Amino acid sequence: MTKLTHISETGEARMVDVSEKPETDREARAEGRVVMAKETLDLILRGDAKKGDVIGAARIAGIMAAKRTADLIPLCHPLMLAKIILDITPDHALPGFHVACTAKVNAQTGVEMEAMTAVSVACLTIYDMAKAVDRGMRIENIRLLSKKGGRTGDWRAPD
Repeated sequence: MTKLTHISETGEARMVDVSEKPETDREARAEGRVVMAKETLDLILRGDAKKGDVIGAARIAGIMAAKRTADLIPLCHPLMLAKIILDITPDHALPGFHVACTAKVNAQTGVEMEAMTAVSVACLTIYDMAKAVDRGMRIENIRLLSKKGGRTGDWRAPD
C-alpha cells in the first residue's frame, strides 16, 4: 500500500501537485443502485411520479454533479470534462434502478471522483423524486468499476 497523497508529511490536508504530470486521456466507470418497492418502480416507469420525469431529472442531476465535483469534494482538482454518460436502467429483479456513469477527460489527474459523484447524485435524485410514495428506498453499492489512463494505468474492480 502506498501513502496517502492528500496528507503532508506533518499531517495536514493538501491538494496534490499535478503540475509535473502529463495530460493524458483518462476514463472512469462507476455504478450504484436504488432499491425500492415494486409499486414504486412501476409508478416511475409509468411516468406517474408527482414531481415529473424521475429518470430524466436524475440523469441531468448526475451530469451536473459531475461538473461540480471539485466544488463538492475537498482537495479535488477542477477538470474540464470531455464526456459524461449516465445510464439509468430499471431492474425488476431488485426492484429498482441500476445507475452507471462513464466519465472521460484529457487531464493531469483522474476522473474517478466525477463518475462516482454523478452516480451518487443521480441515485439521490431518484430517491428525492419518489420519497413521497416510498421512504424505505435504499441507495446501495456505489463504487468505482474501472479506470483507464494516467501514471498508474488501468484498474478494474474485482467481480
